[in-house]
Amino acid sequence: MSKVIRLIRYDPVLTIAALAALISCFFVPPDRCYPGYIDFRTIVLLYCLMTVVSGLRRAGAMESLAQALCARAKSTRAIGVFLVGLCFFSSMLITNDVALLTFVPFASVVLGMAGRRESLCRMTVLQTAAANLGSMLTPVGNPQNLYLYSHYGMSLGAFFSATFPLWLLSLAGCMAGCLLLPKTAIDVSFSVKPALNRKMLALYTALFAVCLLTVVRILPWPALLFCVILAGLVFERKGLLEADFLLLLTFAAFFVFAGNLARIGAVSRLLGRLLDGREYLLSLLTSQIISNVPAALLLSEFTDNARALLQGINVGGLGTPIASLASLISLKIYARTDSPHIGRFLLEFTAVSAVLLLVLSAGRALLG
Repeated sequence: MSKVIRLIRYDPVLTIAALAALISCFFVPPDRCYPGYIDFRTIVLLYCLMTVVSGLRRAGAMESLAQALCARAKSTRAIGVFLVGLCFFSSMLITNDVALLTFVPFASVVLGMAGRRESLCRMTVLQTAAANLGSMLTPVGNPQNLYLYSHYGMSLGAFFSATFPLWLLSLAGCMAGCLLLPKTAIDVSFSVKPALNRKMLALYTALFAVCLLTVVRILPWPALLFCVILAGLVFERKGLLEADFLLLLTFAAFFVFAGNLARIGAVSRLLGRLLDGREYLLSLLTSQIISNVPAALLLSEFTDNARALLQGINVGGLGTPIASLASLISLKIYARTDSPHIGRFLLEFTAVSAVLLLVLSAGRALLG
């Protein structure tokens, strides 16, 4: 029982997904249709991307880049531009949660060395918004994008046409947010450079290219899984266990829940009517309650408007801290720093998120 309680506290989203799936099974008893609920392509792509990106982190690629950029900064605001920019642009390829896991702790180190820890709260807030918004551009930027891209069989052109205008507006908003940081002169230098394992860097870069070939449907997903597992068994077995398996279980549980709901006629018709013409608004609002990954898995079963749902799910990562699982990662990291100000963090996070959400929604309304 104590282990179950710890799991609930550690990953409440998985707990909710599992309970929802279990309850739905009483309305649609398990049968031969159940395996068809699971989008194995998305599950495999997520697993492989998480494994490969974790390998790139262990190879020292991201820390080396961060040090090289921040060593050139001459003020707190300049460091903010570098760190927020790192989260924004790197999240397009390494996902928003990995960007935050890498660069939020790095921001704490840099600001501590510069004697500017009072700016860490605001810096973390801006980094969180940047990672959530920068990741919207590409199918591999976050789990919900990868799922929606696969679920709807979207072309890259259709995907980018939906995300690029909002991504560009997001970039402007995040850079404008850096103006909230003080322009205090600093001098940061690193006495120890992170170790860069060039052989592992080459291996995982090659595997990342294989992941991208699978994303654009040039390579089938079983071939990708074979390449990643074979490389892991030959070069680094422990790397095969670095993926977030709880997230994969969360996806599987929500697949079952959504699949069962789609087979309950009354529920399916009701959700279909509610979503018709309101995909952007309802996906944005649903994300505030259950976060944008589960919202994408649930709502995609009841609408064919992939563009509006994709936009709403991504912008819906702003707002409440629970709207994006990556935001909770930032909050946890910040809470473990010396003398964190949780109340201030939540206040500034809500304010920045609300402004960006309104700006992006207004921009979408104007752009059509």
